[in-house]
Amino acid sequence: MSTPRQPSRGPGERKPARGAAPRQPARKGAERPRPRAQAPAPQQRRPAERPPAAKARPRPRPPARSQPKSIKLADPRRRLRFVTVALSLVFSVFAARLVQLQLLDSDALAADANVNRYQVIPLSAERGSITSSDGVALATTVDAYDITADPQMFTQQATGVPDAPEQAAALLAPILGVAKEQLAALLHTPKARYARLAAKQTPDVKNQISELKTALEKQAGSKLCQAQKRLLLKPADQGGRTRVDSECANPLAGVFNHDTQRRVYPADGLASNLVGFVNAEGVGAGGLEQQYQAQLAGKDGHSNYAQAGGRLVPTAGGSTDAAVPGTDLRLTINRDIQWAAQRAITDQVSNAGAQKGYVIVQDVKTGQVLAMATSPGFNPNDLRSAKPDQLGNPALQDAYEPGSTAKLMTLAAVLDTGKATWDTHVTVPGQLPRAGQAFSDDVEHGTWYLTLAGVLAKSSNIGTIEAAETLGADQPETSRVLDGYLRKFGIAQPTGLNFPGESSGKLTKPEDLVATDKYTIMFGQGPLTVNALQATSVYSTIANGGVRVAPSVVQGTTAPDGRYTPAEPGAQSRVVSEQTARTLTDMLESVVTDEQGTGGKAAIPGYRVAGKTGTANRAAANGKGYEGYTASFIGFAPADQPRLTVSCVIQHPVNGYFGGQLCGPVFKQVMEFSLKTLKVPPSGSEAPNLPVEWKP
Repeated sequence: MSTPRQPSRGPGERKPARGAAPRQPARKGAERPRPRAQAPAPQQRRPAERPPAAKARPRPRPPARSQPKSIKLADPRRRLRFVTVALSLVFSVFAARLVQLQLLDSDALAADANVNRYQVIPLSAERGSITSSDGVALATTVDAYDITADPQMFTQQATGVPDAPEQAAALLAPILGVAKEQLAALLHTPKARYARLAAKQTPDVKNQISELKTALEKQAGSKLCQAQKRLLLKPADQGGRTRVDSECANPLAGVFNHDTQRRVYPADGLASNLVGFVNAEGVGAGGLEQQYQAQLAGKDGHSNYAQAGGRLVPTAGGSTDAAVPGTDLRLTINRDIQWAAQRAITDQVSNAGAQKGYVIVQDVKTGQVLAMATSPGFNPNDLRSAKPDQLGNPALQDAYEPGSTAKLMTLAAVLDTGKATWDTHVTVPGQLPRAGQAFSDDVEHGTWYLTLAGVLAKSSNIGTIEAAETLGADQPETSRVLDGYLRKFGIAQPTGLNFPGESSGKLTKPEDLVATDKYTIMFGQGPLTVNALQATSVYSTIANGGVRVAPSVVQGTTAPDGRYTPAEPGAQSRVVSEQTARTLTDMLESVVTDEQGTGGKAAIPGYRVAGKTGTANRAAANGKGYEGYTASFIGFAPADQPRLTVSCVIQHPVNGYFGGQLCGPVFKQVMEFSLKTLKVPPSGSEAPNLPVEWKP
């Protein structure tokens, strides 16, 4: 083996010591090591001089080697400083962004995230019930479901199909009974997170949708469909796809149901014109439902919950602001009496071919309304089948000229002022000229010789005018006195019910009365109109000994905490003296009992009945002249111990028009049923049977 050749040393170079590392040439740009301080070399002993020898020939010097050029490197500290500064800037940007995300914008970002994650669902307050006087529901609330959707879950990106809204609409339309075009339009709002497709659906509808949704979920969960859905996440150049097959899509994944309530009326149309109804939004739109909307509605709440893929995430938290239920109303209405009244007036309106009619039953002592029935009525459970003019309550909203039933107020004024007594003789001619017009009665007759009781019993217009003229020294004074009594009876005054659309009627001021109006007002025509409850209250006032009690239909309320609060008693005011009321009662009995009276059809075996018939011209709808008639009968029983007042009014009858003929039988039917229902004992004495005529 050959020994590697050692590099030759130049002149003056020392041979390295044995074992020492060979000296490396300095690298270019490297910092040369600082020479160490060396100790002075020991002085070498000079060798003994040799004797001169023969002069040798000089050895030739080898050629000098060329020295390599040194390369100067850049200073690494500058590079390190640059890299450090650059990295510091990058990390500063990251840190600033982190501070912004975690501290400055954290609330806003969290809110944005929650918008996509959380849904806010309104919680409807349970609407208060409306019950009859015995606590049986006339209007109540049952469980129902709002069918809702998240439109963002119907996009092609979310479902894998471009027509998910149309597919969902086609599936839901026959179940919800809503046009599929309307449903599709609601689902084509991807910026929204909530859309209500149908409100207050029954459990059956909810179950149908749930079953259909489950079937679609099962179909879309197959392995083949899952594989297609995974490809939706890949780009096209990697085998991804933009849609899945229709059978793999679940267009109902974004459809939900939320608990709510639906208003129902267990008795259907019973007292519906009084109770009223709610609209599609569950807001009172008629009757007491509208009047007491604030109390019945309660206070809605809301619920926030996290969802993923259309399903509730139980562990993600949420919040709920609970709804506060509404207040319950207990009415004064007696269900049985209401049913009897409604059946009686419905049958008679049909038999008479009339436009409409109404019956009211009132407690004479408390003013409470026990029944308020109208015909035609409506079923609030099926508003689509009702006509608009059937949705009101004509017993309170109609203002009509009462006719002869108003004569009671005129004669009350005459008796109470002491101008006459029940047996005052009144000569009644066949005609009576006043204000350029000849007044007559409803039947042609010669001269009648009637007592004041006979004027009322035979319902004479002429006799009423003659009696009323005694109220004042002249016609203006007569009109002022009569006006005062009419207003004390509640005419042209609110009843106090504050019922929506209630009419207060009309009563022209005495100074504004013209010509014949000064006389027609005395027998209930012309410048005098009332609603049926006002007219009923007049007779209840007489039955109550001359004291008027403001009518009421609400017995009390029950708060959400179960606390019951009775309604305030009706305000009372004396209208006529007790003696006047007693005399008028006896006179009203003659209307029913006397063979010449007009109210014989209202008689009830075993009970004394006091009442008055009414037959009035009905004002035309255009306000010009008269068209048709208003037939009525109002009375109370037992006359010796009054308990109830019943009024019947029939508008625009075709088959007959006299009040005694049409409304007398209705009064009898309703009053008899009511007295037996309330277990009112029969009368214990005979009627006075006041004479109605006198012999000249």
